[in-house]
Amino acid sequence: MSEKIDRIEPAVAVAPLQEDGLDVKLEAEKLAQRFSATVDELLTAHGQTDSLTLDEARERAKHLVDAHSEDPNFSAAALERLNAFIANTALLEEPEKHRRAVEEAKIEILLLTENSPYPEVRAVVDPYDDPDLPCGTIRAWVIGLGFVALIAFVNQLFSVRQPSISIGSTVVQFLAFPIGKAAERFLPDIGLTLFGARHSLNPGPFNRKEHMVISIMASAGGTLPSSRYIIFTQWLDRYFGQPYAKHFGYQILLALSTDLMGFGLAGLLRRFIVYPSFCVWPRSLVTIALNTSLHNEENHSVLGPFRTIFSISRFRFFLIAFALMFVYFWIPDLIFSALSTFDWLAWIAPNNFNLTAITGMKKGLGFNPLPTFDWNIVTHALDPLIMPLSVTINTFFGVLLGGITIIGLYWTNAYHTGYLPINTNSMFNHYGKSYNVSKILDDRGWLDEAKYQAYSPVYLAASSLTMYFFFFAVYAAAVSYAYLHHRRDIALGFRSLFKNFKRRDSSDFPDVHSRLMSVYKEVPEWWYAILNVVAIVLGVAAIAAWPTYTSVGVVFFGIALALVFAIPTGIIEATTGISVEFNVLAEFIGGAWNPGNALAMNFFKCFGYVTTAHALSFANDLKLAHYVKIPPRQTFWAQVVAVVVSAFVATGVMNFQITSIPGICTSDQANRFTCPGVNTYFTAAVLFGSVGAKKIFGSGGQYTALLSAFPIGFAFPIVIYFLQRRVPRTHWFSKFHPVMFLNGGVHWSPYNIAYMWPAVVPAYISMGYLRSRYLAFWSKYNYVLSAAFSTAIALAGIIIFFAINYHGYEITWWGNEAETGCEAKYCTRLTLPEGEYFGPRLGSFA
Repeated sequence: MSEKIDRIEPAVAVAPLQEDGLDVKLEAEKLAQRFSATVDELLTAHGQTDSLTLDEARERAKHLVDAHSEDPNFSAAALERLNAFIANTALLEEPEKHRRAVEEAKIEILLLTENSPYPEVRAVVDPYDDPDLPCGTIRAWVIGLGFVALIAFVNQLFSVRQPSISIGSTVVQFLAFPIGKAAERFLPDIGLTLFGARHSLNPGPFNRKEHMVISIMASAGGTLPSSRYIIFTQWLDRYFGQPYAKHFGYQILLALSTDLMGFGLAGLLRRFIVYPSFCVWPRSLVTIALNTSLHNEENHSVLGPFRTIFSISRFRFFLIAFALMFVYFWIPDLIFSALSTFDWLAWIAPNNFNLTAITGMKKGLGFNPLPTFDWNIVTHALDPLIMPLSVTINTFFGVLLGGITIIGLYWTNAYHTGYLPINTNSMFNHYGKSYNVSKILDDRGWLDEAKYQAYSPVYLAASSLTMYFFFFAVYAAAVSYAYLHHRRDIALGFRSLFKNFKRRDSSDFPDVHSRLMSVYKEVPEWWYAILNVVAIVLGVAAIAAWPTYTSVGVVFFGIALALVFAIPTGIIEATTGISVEFNVLAEFIGGAWNPGNALAMNFFKCFGYVTTAHALSFANDLKLAHYVKIPPRQTFWAQVVAVVVSAFVATGVMNFQITSIPGICTSDQANRFTCPGVNTYFTAAVLFGSVGAKKIFGSGGQYTALLSAFPIGFAFPIVIYFLQRRVPRTHWFSKFHPVMFLNGGVHWSPYNIAYMWPAVVPAYISMGYLRSRYLAFWSKYNYVLSAAFSTAIALAGIIIFFAINYHGYEITWWGNEAETGCEAKYCTRLTLPEGEYFGPRLGSFA
């Protein structure tokens, strides 16, 4: 591929697209729509066609086909046109006779290589760079660390709330902008010279790269230590009640270990899930869209729905959308909470069990055609303005299949589920009551077999059984899917990694953004390797220095699990925006490896699953830096420092939560601090750790049949792969994503389809209708709207909590107390006679 200039100015003047006297603008609009591009993007590519020879165009076309033949996000129509261009030898032999076809092919090839091949990326990411813009300035670091402390505080505080509220990178983008502009205006231009470079308090205008450094620091700081779940379940008496978990040294060692391990792994995965162009990372686009709207003062009119011309700037659009959502969110969150979970069907007959079980949003399955007026609920499972439409649709049908499965299990009383609530993540004994784990544990927190045989096996609701089945299927499916669709990408990543341990070589990734980043010094792989070593030492110290009754080997076994699954799950998240959480697999393996020891299983999960989860979160930030062209070494230090500061702040807030919030982690906690994540974590600890995976899923276990999900899940993508090869790439079936479909089934227990269905309609409007018919309008406003709504909800939620909820104020009326009957308390379809229990008799449990 020939080298091109690094800076490409948009909207350059070009010659007419054709010379027959037809309207150039109309012709450009038609061609732009066919290529899924804006007119400006098309004209920019057309202005470069003279510099591209026909042989170079064919070579680029071959590279595009080779790189994107299995890419679910790459345009199927574009792929067909590229293949037709490569196969048409007449174009090469007599180009003058096919001048129009050659010109159009060159335009599309330049559009796909001198810019991103994805319209959603082109909508917000510039295909040029200014290497002279300062990034890691003093003011950027000061503002960034301030937001790290704030975001770690707020996110940790609200992480145990249902539904949770968090400050994301979009909120930081919005709040940091006026602070950065104030620093630009009022700080003096004084500083010092260090290592040959001058560092000033005010190096000039507050620019978008500084702004993004702040956002990346805050994003890293918002990735909370996974060890907090271990501390919650160890410390609180309603769980394991182990006093030594109160020691701050123990807490911070675990926090730093898991955070640094994830970051170190993210760096080593750059050539698999960051540098390749097919790794879009949809969530990162919202942050970049807001960054662009704040710093790009250019404004151009675009054609929108109803043939209306929209000339409002992105910044003004953001402010209006932000203000409207900020004001509106007070209604469903505080004034009229029944609008948040709009349970109107269950209100018809609140004591009718069948009606509330099917339609109820709090205790039922949520089959409700109009379930909410709360954007926070709409975006719970995924943000419909960010994710590709195919991802939303696949996920929805997966959730639907999960709901049908739950109905089948429950109304046939399979596994005695009819005696339990239909949708909950809690555990039960054979009386259908909450499982009292203290009755089966010794003073170390290990399983006492005699106590277990005298008490009860663990029983799960139909929703939990369904969730676990789909989890098992997703894990196996992720492996086979990644091999079938990305085996060449994975091989390329390994080759690049091995080469770059010796030297820097960016030729493996020739897309425009990698070429622009090649001017900056890369971070050596050994920097990330050192972080991993430090993380291992801290983890081993925490486990060995306190009475955890756990082998330090769990650290290494957990890391091995992360290394196996980080690449396939990372590729899936980078292309779809949806994370495949393999926490259940870590629980399954950890519980089988250390049967009876819940804490050992928790450590295994922490160093296995959570290491990967954090690594992918940090990889998303690395992609942000890649898109905005921030030097890699500045990104490295910004993330490392942010992670360390965040760990200390989040650990301190956790101590405040446990000691100062009354009734925390109870189902009736006044301010919704019911800890759904902690409860699920504890359920898993007992199920897979204390009782043990062998007792639950092994020979003679009550849920052995669920293991069939592994071979089914592994085979499912293979079947779909060969079926899809029998239909054209433009067929709707080619958009079926087996992993996303199966992953939809895990969105149960305690959530339900009411947290997924509301996303379908706005997804179609945004990603289907507007994106295809009004691409310029969609490109200008779509991601800005998502950023405005999420920012407004986060800020409003914080103000509502600290100004009203925290002080005990509440609005008492029917609109906030609408739930009665089976939506206010758990009901079951079947009941047991007094003194009877279901399942095997005492002393004969597996």
